[in-house]
Amino acid sequence: MRKDPALLFRVQYRLVLMTCLLAFCVILLGAYVRLSDAGLGCPDWPGCYGQLIVPSESAEVVSTDQAFDQSKAWKEMIHRYMAGTLGLFILLLAILAWTNRAIARQPVILPGVLLLLVIFQALLGMWTVTLLVKPAIVTAHLLGGFATLALLWLLLLRVRPIDHLHTVETSRSLRRWIYFSLFILLMQITLGGWTSSNYAALGCTDFPTCYAGQWWPDMDFKEAFVIWRGLGINYEFGVLETEARTAIHVTHRVGALITLITLGILTYWLIRKSSARSLQSIGYLLTLILILQIGLGITNVVGHLPLNVAVAHNGGAAILLLILVTLIWVSRQRE
Repeated sequence: MRKDPALLFRVQYRLVLMTCLLAFCVILLGAYVRLSDAGLGCPDWPGCYGQLIVPSESAEVVSTDQAFDQSKAWKEMIHRYMAGTLGLFILLLAILAWTNRAIARQPVILPGVLLLLVIFQALLGMWTVTLLVKPAIVTAHLLGGFATLALLWLLLLRVRPIDHLHTVETSRSLRRWIYFSLFILLMQITLGGWTSSNYAALGCTDFPTCYAGQWWPDMDFKEAFVIWRGLGINYEFGVLETEARTAIHVTHRVGALITLITLGILTYWLIRKSSARSLQSIGYLLTLILILQIGLGITNVVGHLPLNVAVAHNGGAAILLLILVTLIWVSRQRE
């Protein structure tokens, strides 16, 4: 029986769209788990105290160095359930792509890369627990989640059945600035993950100064960016002194300023210098999300890290990433 390519791409588009939404929710939930200090809510992996579901309060649990907290355990396990479901969705996408590889325009490599990435993400999730929320592993896990979402979004653009988003003529200099903006954003996301995993979000408690009216307080940059400190260290609630956490926080602030300037130039370029309506629309959206993201970051400091704002800050970074991926897709073809 002959397959209908149009029907296939409609089905695939809807499946990829659902998977994108699920990946975004997993990122937000992962941020919620991390920021609510529930990363070690279950000290083993993939189960929780040797069970597939969280034990009841009266159940006997395996003796560990950490007291049993059912609330934190549920947060961690719900995140694992959702991440596992995401993995199954990506596996389904890879199978669907492979079985229909003979159809024109059917992407095969990208679903395969996504499958390998989600397997590696599962390993990072395991190491996050077994290595006691080591900052390097936690940050890598966060970046892997962002990479998964970005590649899913790219796949969504690739398999859309109707080309609503046409590529437009863009200069080489604009394309280079878009790629540079993506690099700067990824560096800032990495700094954000390092800030969060080292419990340095409140390394400064004032804005725009750091604290007590100081712009540049005592900081220990040498200790702040030690990537690997060996095994057997419990990093929950952080192990760094105040000066090191302040150094991480200030670096993240400087990175935010650089990101604001870089993306600000990009938005000006898109809105003022481009005649393409699609690029102008993306420029306006990028401006809005960028302003919201900066506002959320400031609120995190002056509000002493409210949980909902901190989670939204992670979501804002993900949306900025998707906007830049879309820009690359729109402007990728033209010499």
